[in-house]
Amino acid sequence: MTSVLESGLKPSWAWLGVDTYRIFHLVAVFCLTSALLKAIQLYHRRQELLKAFSRFPGPPTHWLYGHVHEFLQEGEVLNKVEIWSQKYPYAFPLWFGSFSAYLNITHPDYAKILFARGGKGLLVLHGPKWYQHRKLLTPGFHFDVLKPYVPLIADSTKVMLDKWEQLIAQEKSVELFEHVSLMTLDSIMKCAFSYHSNCQTDSHRKNSYIQAVFDLSYLIHHRLRIFPYHNDLIYWLSPHGFKFRKACQLAHSHTDKVIRERKESLKDEREHEKVQRKRHLDFLDILLHAKDENGEELSDEDLRAEVDTFMFEGHDTTASGISWILYCMALHPEHQQRCREEIKEILEDRTTIQWDDLGKMTYSTMCIKESLRLYPPVPGVARQLSKPITFHDGRTLPEGSLAAVSIHLIHRNASIWKDPLVFDPWRFSPENISDRHSHAFLPFAAGLRNCIGQQFAMAELKVALALTLLRFELAPDLAKPPIRIPQLVLRSKNGIHLYLKKVHGG
Repeated sequence: MTSVLESGLKPSWAWLGVDTYRIFHLVAVFCLTSALLKAIQLYHRRQELLKAFSRFPGPPTHWLYGHVHEFLQEGEVLNKVEIWSQKYPYAFPLWFGSFSAYLNITHPDYAKILFARGGKGLLVLHGPKWYQHRKLLTPGFHFDVLKPYVPLIADSTKVMLDKWEQLIAQEKSVELFEHVSLMTLDSIMKCAFSYHSNCQTDSHRKNSYIQAVFDLSYLIHHRLRIFPYHNDLIYWLSPHGFKFRKACQLAHSHTDKVIRERKESLKDEREHEKVQRKRHLDFLDILLHAKDENGEELSDEDLRAEVDTFMFEGHDTTASGISWILYCMALHPEHQQRCREEIKEILEDRTTIQWDDLGKMTYSTMCIKESLRLYPPVPGVARQLSKPITFHDGRTLPEGSLAAVSIHLIHRNASIWKDPLVFDPWRFSPENISDRHSHAFLPFAAGLRNCIGQQFAMAELKVALALTLLRFELAPDLAKPPIRIPQLVLRSKNGIHLYLKKVHGG
């Protein structure tokens, strides 16, 4: 059969005036060239990382997966890095694939130098904009602002404890984390935003914001562990990328609703005057009225970023801290009872707790800090170096390198802490604190970028612990021990299950 071209007839696409075969050839050349350039780029990236970490020995890596294949089972991540930290003191590189790596710092000497130098935070603002916002937000965490929050936190805690009273009638252990997350969200909405969400009693559906925050925490960690997801395009086209975008939208819509309703209330001039006259402004008041040295207010984008950050860090990290301290109390009934007796002595016949009571909770505070040492809510803090850094032993990292302070590993470092796996609140007695390395205990990080809300967090931890111990005796469910997993906060893969028994007269 004579072909179309051989017969001299023009094919149907010839009227376009293009040579299809030439286009295919150009496309193929373009794709091959792009692939070659990408391969060269990745090769140079690999060489830069190898050079940057050449002076830091670490565990063997897979040529493609790096150390990711070591972390396929989530519950083994912390156990694995704890073993490596004993073999490679101070710091060692961790590779996520062949082209992404960071220096994992496990000693307070290294942590002190990194926190002093700072660098770019990977999840928050950095540079002049961060300093400007930090200055504007600092008044929101003054003691005079925090004092009225204590009764609000107590009210939210009592709602949670009332729910637990109903659950213990079933004579089953209670999974704490979800309840505590709702309580801390309820607290921060009341304290920082004067917003009554009723999220603890709105039982007809699961709280979408809590679920969105949980999903985001998991998905960010999950992306690091899946090598192809390091590519933005592949990730955004994947089911997990779609779920990530959806979770972001849910979290943002929640934030937007809080900001929008407050702005609408401020449109009323009388309400505006009322806010201005208030002795204690909440966090959102301060954001909405904050102005820089040029008289400029925060943009809507900046408002959302700060509210998102504070809502996440103010509720999810605190929920982790409270859950783990209650777990520690359950494991150690002798310390639990001593804390209970201290709290009863402070409150006497009162059933509520006040700001002035918190400073008197000496032994309870020691127990809280020991729990934060063993189970830090934020297991690690990462920085991208804006300048080269030299550590005390002469080893250096170049500008642009990633370094992460493993708070979890520093808190369990046997060269810093005696019997580090033993729960011993006396580590935090006044006589022992003076002998400790300045960067051996880092639950709220350190340096300029330390946690601005740590006083708020400690107040919430103390209130929740005190009111819980006044009402319940705690015991572990030995059939369901928690499995630690480090995401953005320290969680348990299977939850934290405790048996609760009503305290006589509580």
